[in-house]
Amino acid sequence: MEEDSQNNSTNTSHLLGSVPAVIADAKNVNASNNQVPYANMQTFPPNSGGGSREQGYQTLGTPTETFGEQAANNWQGFFSVSSYTQYFNVDTDVVVNRLISSLNPVGDDFFAKIDANPDLYGLIWISTTLVFVLTLLGNLATYLMQKHIDDKTSWKFDVNFVNTAAWSIYGYVIVVPLAYYFFLQYMGSNANLVRFWCMWGYSLTIFILSSFLLLIPFEIFRWIIIILTGVASASFVALNLRSFIGNDLSVSIIAAFVLQIALAVFIKVQFFE
Repeated sequence: MEEDSQNNSTNTSHLLGSVPAVIADAKNVNASNNQVPYANMQTFPPNSGGGSREQGYQTLGTPTETFGEQAANNWQGFFSVSSYTQYFNVDTDVVVNRLISSLNPVGDDFFAKIDANPDLYGLIWISTTLVFVLTLLGNLATYLMQKHIDDKTSWKFDVNFVNTAAWSIYGYVIVVPLAYYFFLQYMGSNANLVRFWCMWGYSLTIFILSSFLLLIPFEIFRWIIIILTGVASASFVALNLRSFIGNDLSVSIIAAFVLQIALAVFIKVQFFE
């Protein structure tokens, strides 16, 4: 009877619904070699940070982390809009504080003030505002001067002021800091392009204010205003450059001062003549 029962149990192992026996040798081999199944590529329980643990799975190297690391190290991030969002993360109080600082050349170090959070908002907003101010007030100043000289002469709005103001202001505030960045990098200085753009952008603030004074139709008064404006803006740029790069490259500091004065003279001659 025992032999028959053993034969029956052996012969019925292939039937539907039967459970195959576990091979002990294969199980021991897996245990001895410490082989981990494919499903164990996940860590359980995950470490949620701060020393606390919660139930669930934490994938080792998720696709999001991998993509983020590749995007950060990829040169194509230079052309990504998301790479520049951090430079627009400023509130009104911060912008106003930096605007006031740009009007005081001998005040606090501007680079130290923007070191934690340099912004490009001021660069775009101030430059665009100056373009429109020069276009409108330049035409208005021409009208007032013309009416002051000859009241009978007809006057018309000069649309070319828009193009001239756009390429001159945008070109200056982008190209000049960019040129200084490459120059200082070549000279071995640790330059930062975003900080340069930020400083040069805020240096144009005083030109917006002085443009309203240039409406007064007296040529000598206009030259006095524009010279004082250029000196104030140039001093702001030169003093901050000196605090940033030191006195070793004094020629570059003097050149920045002269360029800012040249911008002031260009504004006077081109828009308020």
